[in-house]
Amino acid sequence: MELRMLSVNIGQPKQIGMRDGKPLISAIGKEKISAAIITARALGLDGDAQANLVAHGGVDKAVYAYPSDNWEWWEKEKNFSCYPARFGENLTLAGTSEEHVAIGDLFSWGDAVFEISQPRSPCNKFQIYSGRPDIPALMTLSGRCGWYLRVIQEGRVPTNGIMKRVSQSGGPNVRETFSAAFNRKIDPARKAEIESFPALAEAWRVRMYPEKKA
Repeated sequence: MELRMLSVNIGQPKQIGMRDGKPLISAIGKEKISAAIITARALGLDGDAQANLVAHGGVDKAVYAYPSDNWEWWEKEKNFSCYPARFGENLTLAGTSEEHVAIGDLFSWGDAVFEISQPRSPCNKFQIYSGRPDIPALMTLSGRCGWYLRVIQEGRVPTNGIMKRVSQSGGPNVRETFSAAFNRKIDPARKAEIESFPALAEAWRVRMYPEKKA
């Protein structure tokens, strides 16, 4: 599988609105990188940052990717205009969707290697940033969530080009993993299998079984 890089996007924390009478700060508003080469590091792309390091960032959420293959559904079915960085993603990719990539799949991009770690969970900052109160529910019901990547090997990467899958894990796909956290009708045995898959980020295990959180 080869995914075409439509855009590489970074952002810094800034005010995106108000909540409870206080400024809401987020780095969800990202812009396309103009440089031809950047560096991917364990905690993300050079020049990118997160405002809330509890909910975002860290090695398991170093880079967020979103597939443009979902755009047609959003635009035609939900009247939500799409373009690079619309979902707050670092990588806008073409050539796949959540059901065709899996937790633990490895991808090469330039000198760096990445591993899919977990789906993205909809949040109220995305709701405010998008201007659509129904966005979190639509993402939850559709599973068109994108995915996070951990950086297995740091390196310099081209902002144009290809991200190539170099290894398939045999693990649960991203959409099924997303559903396992939100769909109460999922088979309990399958949910347990997904939760125990080694490459799955710990944060998603907690989301699947919040009652287990110490």
